[in-house]
Amino acid sequence: MTSQWQLRAAFAQRLSDMYGHEVPAYTTLVDVSREVNEDVLRARGADAERLGSIGRVTAERHGAIRVGTPQELQQVARVFGALGMHPVGFYDLREAAASAIPVISTAFRPVDGTELARNPFRVFTSMLTPADPRFFDDELRARLETFLAGRELFPPELLELADRAEAERELPEEDAERFLQLAVHAFELSPEPVDKAWYETLERVSAVAADIGGVRSTHINHLTPRVLDIDELYRRMTERGIEMIDTIQGPPGCQGPDVLLRQTSFRALAEARALRTPDGSVISGALRVRFGEVEARGIALTRDGRARYDQLLALVDEQAARHPGDRSDLARTVWEQHMPHTEQELAARGLGYFTYHVAPDRPRDGNHPPTSITELVEQGWARAEPIVYEDFLPRSAAGIFQSNLSGEGFRNNDREGASYDAGWLSGAIGRDVLDPYALYEQQQNHSLAQVARELELDGALS
Repeated sequence: MTSQWQLRAAFAQRLSDMYGHEVPAYTTLVDVSREVNEDVLRARGADAERLGSIGRVTAERHGAIRVGTPQELQQVARVFGALGMHPVGFYDLREAAASAIPVISTAFRPVDGTELARNPFRVFTSMLTPADPRFFDDELRARLETFLAGRELFPPELLELADRAEAERELPEEDAERFLQLAVHAFELSPEPVDKAWYETLERVSAVAADIGGVRSTHINHLTPRVLDIDELYRRMTERGIEMIDTIQGPPGCQGPDVLLRQTSFRALAEARALRTPDGSVISGALRVRFGEVEARGIALTRDGRARYDQLLALVDEQAARHPGDRSDLARTVWEQHMPHTEQELAARGLGYFTYHVAPDRPRDGNHPPTSITELVEQGWARAEPIVYEDFLPRSAAGIFQSNLSGEGFRNNDREGASYDAGWLSGAIGRDVLDPYALYEQQQNHSLAQVARELELDGALS
């Protein structure tokens, strides 16, 4: 029998192999990431594995796909449910970028700590929003919805196998192999000719809309390895002649603990595609929609920590508008002035999530331990281990999308946008979209309760 985590690991590896064949620059990205990680490990030793073992970091991937309808999103959820992956977080990219990006998103990923350690594969999944009148008028919306309703992204056999794997949490080896073949094939780039006129109609609204609704299939949009030094990765990729986007998205690189998520990518490449013209003939053309992304993950921030992060972004925006120049230098200055410089300070101020463990070399002088977790750590009774941020940032995701678009697209801001939220998305998917903060808090609270039990403390730790 093949368990869910084994299915997940095999799917991630096969998807990576397939994407590397389709987009050779992705293989270069993976190779450079591995080189950087090996160099960081040699230079920093055990400290390099503070946010995950080198084995996990090297194997880690997140993918990105795009679908058009709630029904397609439900089917995607069934495929990823087979792999032990759940929808976590709601991201509204329509509001996160100046360019026209008419999608809302969630991320499918494991949520249990053991499952994340086995294989933390995630898929950032975006759904088109034809009902938003800022992007689509009534006529275009009707044409788009008719087109989307007439396609099939996932064959019934794949969905049946997915449901079995999710219900039974495993598949017999032969069925597992068939599931993997069908699942990987569902995300391959289709050779079917693209309707040139229809694609260009949607592209005038948004290149993202055209990539989703202008073709009769879906495909992996990008795959993302994890790197321990993203600034060095950016430098080495540029040295190899790979054109990178202008910036690294997310927190600035500076002294202090790494937090949340930093991302960058090489620019979307022009890929040869067959195009069908209005007269029915098929010509050779090129579409520029897929790219190679890379990420560096840091510590998960609490709600207060995330509010601080958003405030600092706004402050950087404000100062950059008044003093045009090197935004990255400005961001580093702001960050170093307003964010904690150590993990201990991040934890003590309630800005980051940690798990806590009783220290093997804790005091043995007969004194009773304090009931404050901060004092327990300061006095050597317990140790704090950072919780890795497993999720995404809407502004950063939109920034990556935007950096790889050929144009701004069209958005009529005089119209009121359609309303979507996590509750709506849960109903559309047919399963709860989980709150990432609740998941991190549960993990932290479980560790605190364990410390209290081991130290025989009465009541909860403060």
